[in-house]
Amino acid sequence: MKTIALIAHDGKKADMLQFANDNKKALAKCRLVATKTTGSLLKEKVGLAVKCYKSGPMGGDAEIAALVANRKVDAVIFITDPLDAHPHDPDIHGLMRVCNVHNVPLATNIATAKLIVSTTGLFS
Repeated sequence: MKTIALIAHDGKKADMLQFANDNKKALAKCRLVATKTTGSLLKEKVGLAVKCYKSGPMGGDAEIAALVANRKVDAVIFITDPLDAHPHDPDIHGLMRVCNVHNVPLATNIATAKLIVSTTGLFS
């Protein structure tokens, strides 16, 4: 079973929930990990089983990055809000960097997330 990390900035949480609802069947076939608020919403609003880590600003992005670095995550869907400032930008960039270093698929918008779901085979 593949492990997928799901993260969304506050301004993109509604987009993540819509994506999760649209892809619930595929996501349910995976082990899901998420930052605290995103994961809590996915559990409550979509009904997915999700292991939650700390919220992004409290170190959750760094926790997910550590999972990626240790080959415990197969893809990251991190729906970012490029029009908002984030005090934990170093952690965000660190997560993106570690995905690139370890060649882990990373979606930062819904269009790319849909491509990962439809073409990678991770969800089948």
